[in-house]
Amino acid sequence: MPRPPIPRRVIGQPVVTIFKPAGIPTRAMEWTQLTLDEFEAIRLVDGDGADQETAAASMNVSRPTLTRVLASAREKIARVLVGGGALLIQGGPVVQGPGPGRGFGGGRGRGFGGGGRGRHRRGRFPR
Repeated sequence: MPRPPIPRRVIGQPVVTIFKPAGIPTRAMEWTQLTLDEFEAIRLVDGDGADQETAAASMNVSRPTLTRVLASAREKIARVLVGGGALLIQGGPVVQGPGPGRGFGGGRGRGFGGGGRGRHRRGRFPR
């Protein structure tokens, strides 16, 4: 069974969530879904001109993951533009910005400060 995706941090929201060619009925079109993390990657790298390292850090993902998300988004957008389809922006493994006062991740067992029974609790830090 594959590992579930780690939620990606999304700060920007699309103003419009549906794009379609004018004059073609929606029932006659092929719909493509662009997820919110793909939208955020396009917004940061292509829209704001951020480099991939900065965009990956902003989304709380690795640079190779950002590259895959960006490639998927660009492929979907190109397919819609060339084929005359419609684009729906929604969904995906995302969270909206950092958690309140705790930074991103919420201390769920990564690194120190999670409060769990991680390796840092044994030996050097007695109970």
